[in-house]
Amino acid sequence: MPTQKEQLFTALEEAGIPPVPHEFSVVPQHQFISSKTMTEISDFIDVFERVTTRPDWQKTVTVLAPEIARRQRAEVCFFSAWDFHLPPDQDWQVIEFNDNGSGLLFAGLINDLYYQIFNLSQDTSLQPPPTYTELIGQIIRYVKQEAKGFFEHWPQGLFLILEDEEALQKGKFRKELTLLQDLFHHQGWKAAIASPEQLRWDGQQLRWEGQEISFIVNRSTDFLWQAEIFSPVQAAYEAGQVYVAPNPFTYATRSDKRLMERLSLSNWDQELGIQPEERAVLSAHIPETHWLRPENIEELAHRKEEFIFKPAQGFAARGLLASSQVGRSRLRRLLKEGAGYVAQKKILKNRLRGKNSENSELWTDLRVWAYRGEILLLSGRASSRPDKLDLSPPGGWLPTYVRQD
Repeated sequence: MPTQKEQLFTALEEAGIPPVPHEFSVVPQHQFISSKTMTEISDFIDVFERVTTRPDWQKTVTVLAPEIARRQRAEVCFFSAWDFHLPPDQDWQVIEFNDNGSGLLFAGLINDLYYQIFNLSQDTSLQPPPTYTELIGQIIRYVKQEAKGFFEHWPQGLFLILEDEEALQKGKFRKELTLLQDLFHHQGWKAAIASPEQLRWDGQQLRWEGQEISFIVNRSTDFLWQAEIFSPVQAAYEAGQVYVAPNPFTYATRSDKRLMERLSLSNWDQELGIQPEERAVLSAHIPETHWLRPENIEELAHRKEEFIFKPAQGFAARGLLASSQVGRSRLRRLLKEGAGYVAQKKILKNRLRGKNSENSELWTDLRVWAYRGEILLLSGRASSRPDKLDLSPPGGWLPTYVRQD
């Protein structure tokens, strides 16, 4: 008789997740988040949405952005994600926002299957997670809402999932793209997965293998489309012929890590239109963050033990520098090289006690996906290191649920 852990891993693979744990690691334990915390997080997301969609905010934060990122767009990504730490000795803190939050479909499967296989319905204090069927139904509703809001008539072209070539070949979430493509096919929509190199602009339409493209779910991490291979996408985008989310405008107004400075500190509130009640929420839940500049190198070098240093356009913890890796010389070199970095106050993670010696101590975070302020799903990631996101076993993605207070 297979153990519950073995049943879970088999079920996940059969559902479309890469082999667990060899290619994709999942922790066979769960964490719960109090309903009070989730209510507070929901309120925070509402504040974030109000602030970052205001004309004052958008105009101010895009002043120095590339021209393509200054053009206002209506698209809103349905897999936007907020990452949180829940330290044991203080309020929860927002670490970053991603308009390109990987793992939504995988996390939905993990939460649903773990809940069933480990019989969590017996714990009546836990809110049942969305079933995978419910989750994909909600995603389809969001996609339809976006398409109907952007086009005068229902688009006849492809629904294209765009990803970088390397990620299509070796990325951990490449099978998630296939799940999304299948989801679109089940709606009767023409759908494909492609890299930027495969697209062509004919002067009127963006095309893939000769087929017109209407709607792009953008998973590329070239957030500002700076590489030459994005020229066709850029031309179609500027001509208003294609829906793309996320895009350079959403990145520049929501996801760029340098924005955390203005969200965490009150220095620019008047210019940005941030209201006192909004400032109270932002300051309570966003750790002090500074964009590396010539004028603050000395202070940040002096206070380096308080901070973790991140590339402004980084993702998946790439380029992360611990305080032990930086000093005045390193900071000056980063500045000279034009490597945009932010220093963010260190925030402890919550500790998950393992059930055996193999994963006796893991440190967890919380990821929350939401669309236009409506929370869609939550998940967690457990790392074997407290100061870094290491999702190799015994760490990995973590089933996460809400518990009634």
